[in-house]
Amino acid sequence: MEEKLHLVVVEDDPKMREMLTEYFDTQDYRVTALAEGTGAAEYILSAQPDLVLLDLMLPGDDGLTICRQIRDGFRGRIVMLTASDDDFDHVAALEVGADDFISKPIKPRVLMARVRVQLRQLRDDAAVLAPKPSVLNYGVLALNEARRYCSLNDEPIALTDSEFALLWHLASQPDEVHTRETLTRALRGIEYDGVDRTIDNKIVTLRKKLGDTSTNPKKIITVRGKGYLFVPDAW
Repeated sequence: MEEKLHLVVVEDDPKMREMLTEYFDTQDYRVTALAEGTGAAEYILSAQPDLVLLDLMLPGDDGLTICRQIRDGFRGRIVMLTASDDDFDHVAALEVGADDFISKPIKPRVLMARVRVQLRQLRDDAAVLAPKPSVLNYGVLALNEARRYCSLNDEPIALTDSEFALLWHLASQPDEVHTRETLTRALRGIEYDGVDRTIDNKIVTLRKKLGDTSTNPKKIITVRGKGYLFVPDAW
């Protein structure tokens, strides 16, 4: 079972705290609610939740202080809650490290949408920062991106830079359909004009060099009307 995303709500108003806790619980998040600022920074840094909803005005340490204390060591997102209409408070929140702020009174659906945006950005950031493999192996096919090296059955296969780039792009995202539009944009840096056959021609060449030249290719297949797909277990 996939682990629930963890949200921490730091809010001193008991009705608001209860409303937020219950609402996010119904949306299938794991929620921890804190009623004051004292000790909040220590808990957040220890628990490392996915997102913190942090009230600006709190007993003990206020929201700005907590945000400043946790920002360097906290990997999640921070959304500040404020009843203030003062632009100074909004700017201050962003300057100390908040990712977003929401003005009270809070509309749950709007809050949910803003939270989802932050969590999506958190996921995207993690994907960008994740180490990417430089070597791929599928059966008898081996690819080394750093060396631009391809071998089949331990025999080197001579590929041009553009052919290797296309094969690597497909192989690094196996079982996924890649359209001509996305391949042209990713590999050539231009928009597909609907008639350019460059990608198709390179696919034909790759199939020949990799022994996938039957009338019904099994390794790099054509998905009719969509694009091309690398089959990882066909090698």
